[in-house]
Amino acid sequence: MAIHFTKDEFDRRRDAVVNALKGRGLFGILLFKQESMYYLTGYDTFGFCFFQCLWLGSDGRMTLLTRAPDLRQAQHTSIIDDIRIWVDEAGADPAGALRDVVTGHGGAGTLIGVERETQGLTAANWLRVERAFDRFCTLEDASDLVSALRRVKSEDELAHVRRAAELADDALAEAERLAAPGAFEGDILAAMQGAVFRGGGEYPGNPFILSSGPDALLCRDKAGRRRLAERDQLTLEFAGAYCRYHAALMRTLVIGPASDAHKAMHRACSDALNACRDTLHPGRRFGEVFDAHARVLDEAGYRKHRLNACGYSLGATFAPSWMDGPMFYTGNPQTVEPGMVLFVHIILANSDDGLAMTLGETYAIGDDGPECLSKAPRNLAPGGGEAVA
Repeated sequence: MAIHFTKDEFDRRRDAVVNALKGRGLFGILLFKQESMYYLTGYDTFGFCFFQCLWLGSDGRMTLLTRAPDLRQAQHTSIIDDIRIWVDEAGADPAGALRDVVTGHGGAGTLIGVERETQGLTAANWLRVERAFDRFCTLEDASDLVSALRRVKSEDELAHVRRAAELADDALAEAERLAAPGAFEGDILAAMQGAVFRGGGEYPGNPFILSSGPDALLCRDKAGRRRLAERDQLTLEFAGAYCRYHAALMRTLVIGPASDAHKAMHRACSDALNACRDTLHPGRRFGEVFDAHARVLDEAGYRKHRLNACGYSLGATFAPSWMDGPMFYTGNPQTVEPGMVLFVHIILANSDDGLAMTLGETYAIGDDGPECLSKAPRNLAPGGGEAVA
């Protein structure tokens, strides 16, 4: 069995969701989000790209409806006892099979929550669910119900996050070891991801971002690899992942002598990151964190080159992204709470001059404020050049 939490931990989570269901007057909830399934049961798969759903009733009972390839996946990785299979065949009706599951739990004529804000429920499948449940019960969007509970981590979860942060530091050390004129991006990427694997981690929720030269201004992965030039810039955004929990880092490393422009951007990014860190205290709003970032960069003359968000929550997430809500953007009223794990990234993309600069760190929020989970210095160049605090 590949289950990473105790029965008591899962019982606590289930009870919290059941209490939330009762508080909203919901008979149960249709969980399509893989993160919710993992959180409540340990169920670990990428089969959520097909139709599958976990039913959780206000009585605490659970039933998973999935495909045959995920039967043993659920048996080996989860605490789910009741697993139903819908059959791949011409005319298959998994939404109808799901209605039958809910019928068996006494859900006809009741108010039922449903997770719609997830990659685990395509628009086409949602239309099938709507048709299958029409005049059977009332469906109400409850996409935020489990997600809100997942934002605050238990001590057991934080232990996995801390291990993920150690793996992220190991990956950065590999990048700094290899980044030099003539180095091949593919070799750097292989060493970084290999460090995570060797440390017992796994693939992250999205690919590592590693790009250089003009592409260093990009914030997404892309196909194609090149060799670093004598003078170059290398942007890295990546995460250690352990038991699906993530701790991310972001850096832009300058290859060769750093220009005054790169040094100034690096200093501004570090100052902005410090301003965000100093705002990450319980009771402060996510919007205030973004505003601290914007104020520093705007005063330094980089308004044109910054982004409109500067980070987000992290946790146990699945493809296509390790980003987990909520995000840091202006006006976001979400408050910072102890137990949250938050990634702050400072990104400058100067398309006029072709210059990039980034810094990012993951913080665990305690009663007294943030703890940076990375031990890595904020180097501007591989090998410790131009490090700032």
